[in-house]
Amino acid sequence: MANKKPDRIKSISEFHRVRGLPKPEHPLISVVAMDDFTDLSDPQALNAVFDFYFIALKRMKGLKYKYGQQHYDFEDDGVLFFMSPNQVLNIEIIEEENSEETSGWILLIHPDFIWNMPLAKTIKQYEFFEYAVNEALFLSEKEEKTLNGIVKNIKNEYHSNIDNFSQNIIISHIEALLNYSERFYHRQFITRKKASHQILDIMEKLLADYFINDDLISKGLPTAQYLSNKLNVSVSYLSRLLKVLTGQTTQQHIHDKLIEKAKEKLSTTDLSVSEIAYELGFEHSQSFSKLFKNKTNQSPLEFRASFN
Repeated sequence: MANKKPDRIKSISEFHRVRGLPKPEHPLISVVAMDDFTDLSDPQALNAVFDFYFIALKRMKGLKYKYGQQHYDFEDDGVLFFMSPNQVLNIEIIEEENSEETSGWILLIHPDFIWNMPLAKTIKQYEFFEYAVNEALFLSEKEEKTLNGIVKNIKNEYHSNIDNFSQNIIISHIEALLNYSERFYHRQFITRKKASHQILDIMEKLLADYFINDDLISKGLPTAQYLSNKLNVSVSYLSRLLKVLTGQTTQQHIHDKLIEKAKEKLSTTDLSVSEIAYELGFEHSQSFSKLFKNKTNQSPLEFRASFN
């Protein structure tokens, strides 16, 4: 399955047809109950690229899925994840014991539904649409109930007679869903401390190893993209996780490690500032000196002089 080219599903009507569902009541927005699928256990049908927003909450007893590098057991938690148009959803079933009991929903939103509305711009500011699917949101029972109520309101609104108020009302519910989800993601960074701190510990080791080796000279400073690739998370997820746990972004962590190494060289070697800047991956010593000054309120030479 890993080598199978994902299917492109261009419309919500096509999604309904592919999944064996009745024709959608509205062509641009749809709420689908998980237990309405005719063959939920078929992962091939979920190896796809969608031309619309895809938000799903899943709870499936006895069923384990693999999203990216992570294994998830849906028996213990409701799991919510988000996809923007043109992202690939690739699901692999790794264990199935008794998956008859399923619950949850999928909310499909075509970009045309929010076109020319404020949400068309603000939806891009929700970082979880940039997260990989293996960075899903685990919901408490209370949180799940809150989101279920909002989605029920969305479905009820487009199910009733459509009028001039319907679109605005539905969009207000979507905005509420996104805002609550943002709150719950923030909560997850704090409550799932073990997993979060494991990422932080691994990142610190990656930076330490990078600065010990000759990677700085050959590759330059490590980037947020480099660290996120090594940690199998997205750049935005890593930065937000670190911001919640430590108050600093990924770039600030990299700079802190850099200044720590610079202080070591300034205080224990006779290398010039230019030589130290080169060893730390800077093409120009002025850039190094400026960063050092910003971080320490001292120039490199002033810092070195304080040790004499």
